[in-house]
Amino acid sequence: MKKQKVSFTESIIILIALLAILGISVIKFGLSPEVPVLFTVLLLTFWARLRGFTWTDVQDGIKEGIGVAIIPIFIFILIGALIGLWIKAGIIPSIMVLGFHLISGSFFVPSVFVVCAIVGVAIGSGFTTISTVGIALFGIGASMNANPALVAGAIISGAVFGDKMSPLSDSTNLSSAVAESELFDHIKNMMWSTIPSFVVSLILFWILGNSGQMDPTKIERTSHVLQTNFSISWWAIVPIVLMLLCAWRKVPAIPTLFINIAATVIMIFAQNPHESVQSLNNLIMNGFVAKTSDASVNALLTRGGISSMMATVALIISTLSLGGMLMKFSVVQSAMEPLVKHLRKPGRLITVTILSGICINLFVGEQYLSVILPGRAFKPAFDRIKLSPLALSRVLEDGGSVINYLIPWGVAGSFAAATLGVPVLQFLPFAFFSLLSPVFSIISGFTGIGLKWAKDKK
Repeated sequence: MKKQKVSFTESIIILIALLAILGISVIKFGLSPEVPVLFTVLLLTFWARLRGFTWTDVQDGIKEGIGVAIIPIFIFILIGALIGLWIKAGIIPSIMVLGFHLISGSFFVPSVFVVCAIVGVAIGSGFTTISTVGIALFGIGASMNANPALVAGAIISGAVFGDKMSPLSDSTNLSSAVAESELFDHIKNMMWSTIPSFVVSLILFWILGNSGQMDPTKIERTSHVLQTNFSISWWAIVPIVLMLLCAWRKVPAIPTLFINIAATVIMIFAQNPHESVQSLNNLIMNGFVAKTSDASVNALLTRGGISSMMATVALIISTLSLGGMLMKFSVVQSAMEPLVKHLRKPGRLITVTILSGICINLFVGEQYLSVILPGRAFKPAFDRIKLSPLALSRVLEDGGSVINYLIPWGVAGSFAAATLGVPVLQFLPFAFFSLLSPVFSIISGFTGIGLKWAKDKK
């Protein structure tokens, strides 16, 4: 059968059908996203064959989709290994004990948000922030009987803020590059939507965080269990300092993680020279298994390992396979093309660009593509009405990379859920920063506040 160009109507029907299947499966029936995503891949494959696409086209789409995630997948594997090692070496337990002494119950949730934001800006990685400091803060929250979804929302909001505002962040550099804007001007211009989102988020965390009560007895008991079963010392700060130094020196993520893994392994052998290579190998592969007298500590600190990331890797591969096929068959492009031609007002253009980024996150599940595709599609429209590239780069962040954490089948969302042990749909209502960023960006588009115009605009 001869394949023809996919029409706008057909592309919209396909996207709505796929989204309905994924949404009903995950939200209504509470299914894990992997199987519904594979089912949509199956349906899309049958449709492609009926439309005249070859098996080679299908396979090429899958390969092209997965290709963008090879480096992130490798990073996830290293982070899985690092989490187990950090617990074994006492790094995460030490951060928890230190946090018990510094953080009060009344200000715990807002302080979690601020700390993760600061760390995120320093290291330029939301994933690393969540999987290191985030886990320790989550453990403190569990000891305080705080709402796990609220604490997870504060951790993710702070990590997303840091990732968004750091010059070391991949997504920030990508947004600047796609829009052809200067990096530090881009970061400065993002403050028009980022600062209001940060302030409102902080107020909300302050209000909601004061609703719980701190249980000093349980915290003292938890602290005692940690100090009894783990090596708690100031040396635990060494790997964190190494990570900050690597970020400052702009060392890429993979060598940074390898350096940190090596330093942590040295710490483990320094604490126990008789540690066997076999047990270390098992730790890296299967993570740390806590065997203390406290069941809640065991549940919290039994995590990490390469195997713990395999479910996330499977979801990423299946989701990006679906996204690659949608791109290969021009379904996404056909759906976006008519919109670009008729947008001549800043408010409407910015709104549609943000909605496009959100839709790419929903259909493709990959934060980089949620920046690249709308950026390429809408850049001519921004140029036509004389908006600055800085306006586009800010919109790409506000509607693209920050939203991926809210998608259950998204790369970032699935990673955060697997790392913290809280499903996306539970922490989503509390991920205030990600929810508010596109709102303030749209307000800027309609009011003109903070909206950058091209220098040659008359």
